[in-house]
Amino acid sequence: MTHIDVLTDSLNLGSTTLKNRAAVAPMTRISATPEGLATDQMASYYASFARGGFGLIITEGVYTDELFSQGYFDQPGLANDAQAQSWKKVVGAVHHAGAKIIAQLMHAGGISQGNRFAAQTLAPSSVQPKGEQLSFYKGEGPYPTPGEATKEDLQNVIKGFVDSAVRAKTIGFDGVEIHGANGYLLDQFLTDYSNQRTDEYGGSTVNRVRFLMEVSHAVRQAVGQDFTVGIRISQGKVNDFVHKWAGKEEDAKIIFGRLGQAGLNYIHVTEYQAWQPAFPEHEGDSSGKSLAALAKKYAELPVFANGHLEEPSMANEMLANGDADLVTIGKGALANHDWVNKIKNGVPQTPFDPEQILKPDAKIKEFEIMDTDLN
Repeated sequence: MTHIDVLTDSLNLGSTTLKNRAAVAPMTRISATPEGLATDQMASYYASFARGGFGLIITEGVYTDELFSQGYFDQPGLANDAQAQSWKKVVGAVHHAGAKIIAQLMHAGGISQGNRFAAQTLAPSSVQPKGEQLSFYKGEGPYPTPGEATKEDLQNVIKGFVDSAVRAKTIGFDGVEIHGANGYLLDQFLTDYSNQRTDEYGGSTVNRVRFLMEVSHAVRQAVGQDFTVGIRISQGKVNDFVHKWAGKEEDAKIIFGRLGQAGLNYIHVTEYQAWQPAFPEHEGDSSGKSLAALAKKYAELPVFANGHLEEPSMANEMLANGDADLVTIGKGALANHDWVNKIKNGVPQTPFDPEQILKPDAKIKEFEIMDTDLN
């Protein structure tokens, strides 16, 4: 089976049909107005991937409320109607160019480093995050110690995800992706060392995945069955690249098994190298299942795989062997907005230049960075 055969197969995700199995990965950017409004430049940027052959674009992380969700200054939002209306030009441009577009809904939690609505941060527990703030997001120094979320705070978080999802549906997005990865709030609940709670949301893996399930259920109930809803899951984080789940495959069984019953249409799994064993026994071990394959096994849902799959042969292998149903491309897409068309036409890919994530692009004039490709 050739690269083209696999990548050009269509895929049904609930009410959404994709023309192929290649998507642009969500890449956190600081490209909106200070008020969180999407811009004409953003519309041009996203539409260029659609013209380049990608069947699906997943947006950068979009903040969900006017409380604690914003992660970076100049991050776009779906927290109010004005922000939602500003996305119409983006959605329209992508649809006109022949692709689908999903909004990634993100609450930064304890690793927020730029929020115009609140000076403090919010997390499952009052535990200082690992690592330091990211300079290319205009941050510096250690993360501050966040406040511990109350039950009322958690209901506000859920409301933010729900309201943003409803706004996304109203203005024409094809779906939403709940950001449960990369060290942001929902992943902070899932992570043992950042979640020190003693209530029903802390302790066991079953308890730590509970809040992710509650958010997923609430979004599904609010948007109905005719709207695509997915979730993104990772082990590594922007502030802790090497983290692994302590329970290994048993944790994967619990996490993916529970999320498989949460009303979702897909699970988006991201690892440093998507094809590598999720829990290697030793350095160089290549015998175990990848995290994407474990998600397929236990969630029994369509799975997106992300992580250094810009080489077409690697992307093809993930799809051909059934470990994933779709691949999402980050660095390769930044270097080749026409990544899919180049594969179809037998044109070599342009290598990724790391300078693309460290300085404004000459054409786009916006900063671009990828949560998944920082590690």
